[in-house]
Amino acid sequence: MPRTALRVRRWAAIAVLGGLLAGCGTGEADTGGPAAAPANGAGARTSTEVRPIEAATRITDAKGVTVSLPKPPEKIVCLVALCDDILVELGMTPTATNSQVLAHPKFLGEEKAAEIPVVPGGFLSPEVEAILSHRPDLVIGLEDTHGKLAPALKGATTFWPVQPGSWQDSVGYLRDLAALTGRTEQGEKAEKAFRTRLARAEESRSDATALIVYGSDENFGVATPETDVAAGLFPKISQYPWKSRGVDGSYSLEEILARDVDVLFVETLSFGAPDGKLSDKLAKNPLWSRIPAVRNGKVIEVDSEVWAKGRGTRSLGVVLDEATAALR
Repeated sequence: MPRTALRVRRWAAIAVLGGLLAGCGTGEADTGGPAAAPANGAGARTSTEVRPIEAATRITDAKGVTVSLPKPPEKIVCLVALCDDILVELGMTPTATNSQVLAHPKFLGEEKAAEIPVVPGGFLSPEVEAILSHRPDLVIGLEDTHGKLAPALKGATTFWPVQPGSWQDSVGYLRDLAALTGRTEQGEKAEKAFRTRLARAEESRSDATALIVYGSDENFGVATPETDVAAGLFPKISQYPWKSRGVDGSYSLEEILARDVDVLFVETLSFGAPDGKLSDKLAKNPLWSRIPAVRNGKVIEVDSEVWAKGRGTRSLGVVLDEATAALR
């Protein structure tokens, strides 16, 4: 995998495994998440119970980060798609963003998304002056990527560094922002909808072997439950025998062929102008056609903005809907 693709995937699926959700505004913990479920086991059924969320001007998230605001934030700048995801769930839109996830039809759609100002500089290097030009009450970014911006933002706005490693983390961040914005009812409703969707998917768990691969060319990586929020759902809804081998390790087509993959989900990561689907490029390898999923027409190109970068309850709901439909 080229260095650029590896770097993008590291922020799209960072390997931070949380323990129990804790702190003001966070949701109850579930067993059976990516840190608890075996790679080929269903784990415990997800609870559909949702504890009430209380409005607050100060929260401490599951990672121990405290956010304190004088009043509910109205102008929020999103530097990571999880932020956009949560805001849409709460019935809000970002003041500015550098994510493309809003264009998805399950979010705002292309027309409405085009009305949201874009922060120049891209995901890796958003421009501080552009961020502050929107006079935000709150800026939300990825801790290991945007944490370096904190000193420049200090005194002008509040910066909240997030670092989701599991769906439980994503639910916790949803609850925290619902508490800060006072949109507690919307937060509870979104959490309930996601938990219910996941629980139903678990009830109809497939015996098919699934796999998520990602990349920008014929070099590819495998999304694993330890390093990818979306992949963390798969042991609960299918056979998913893939474990992390670290940043520099991956699987070969020979190993994938040996596992008899029934359904293959492909995330094409684009850098600049689109240059074709990853699945088409992988098809150049003669081993590709021997994978059962390829032979049986069960290779599904998915939206990487949602699958790899979204990581919030709305994105993960889309993942569950698309995955369960393909696994039937």
